[in-house]
Amino acid sequence: MRALLVVNPAATTTSARTRDVLIHALASDLKLEVITTEYRGHARDVGRAAAQSGDAEMIIALGGDGTVNEVVNGLLHNGPDPDNLPGIAVVPGGSTNVFARALGLPNDPVEATGALLDALRQGSSRTVGLGLASGTPGSADEGAPSRWFTFCAGLGFDAGVIGRVEQQRERGKKSTPALYMRQLMRQFVGEEHKRHGTITLEQPGEEPITDLVASIVCNTAPWTYLGNRPVYAAPHASFDTALDVLGLARLSAPAVMRYGTQLLTSSPERGPHGKHAVSLHDLTGFTLQSQAPQPFQMDGDHLGLRTSVTFTGVRRALRVIV
Repeated sequence: MRALLVVNPAATTTSARTRDVLIHALASDLKLEVITTEYRGHARDVGRAAAQSGDAEMIIALGGDGTVNEVVNGLLHNGPDPDNLPGIAVVPGGSTNVFARALGLPNDPVEATGALLDALRQGSSRTVGLGLASGTPGSADEGAPSRWFTFCAGLGFDAGVIGRVEQQRERGKKSTPALYMRQLMRQFVGEEHKRHGTITLEQPGEEPITDLVASIVCNTAPWTYLGNRPVYAAPHASFDTALDVLGLARLSAPAVMRYGTQLLTSSPERGPHGKHAVSLHDLTGFTLQSQAPQPFQMDGDHLGLRTSVTFTGVRRALRVIV
């Protein structure tokens, strides 16, 4: 099988020596071409070229969730067609690796490579759904490019936390659960709308849901991991359905403590709940509108401020070797 391996040399949990070992192991079973990314967006460009040329039967992303997101967006530049696109495989090399772990892969890159080789020998794959975020027609963000996400997106509080974490990582800080917790508290202190949110969720034929401070969109469960602990914002989200949403309408100090505790103790059966929490399941299309610009993130990548984003849940969008 002809395969293209896209390697992020800045992946946080793999060394150059480890990557060499993984490349050697993959090359023993595959006709392997290796491309090392050199700039932000490079993996997307590689994925797009691979989809257009048809030279590779499979693309393997060796890196974190950001690398996977770029490869997926390149592959799906002209839209989903899992029967006519290269399959994608993932070797986790980032700090969290939500997409890979949600697929059931080991978080260790060596073990994940072994699992991938086993899947290839058995001809094992599955087709998963994805989320698509676009600029809303008629809004200030109408011209924002559409972008696919594999496991989550968010407008509001959680995206602000991710933006703060990215700033710290650019200053050389290591991505750890403790770093996320510190930035969460700083985001809370600086949040202007914690008692009365500015975000409205609109979906066709339904009453709008108003005054949200945080809106977390999930394409699968868990939402994220704190170390080895899975965190479920929307426990019923699945790669086999459309999108789930958790909206929080108040983030006072008691509410943060309550929802934070519920997230830390969440399970596949139960996530955050309460008077100011809204949970929606299997939505194929909806829009998040905000009265004021809010931080926006997709797959853990902070994308700046937005006032309006339209979401589409697309079933059977991508074939994954697993």
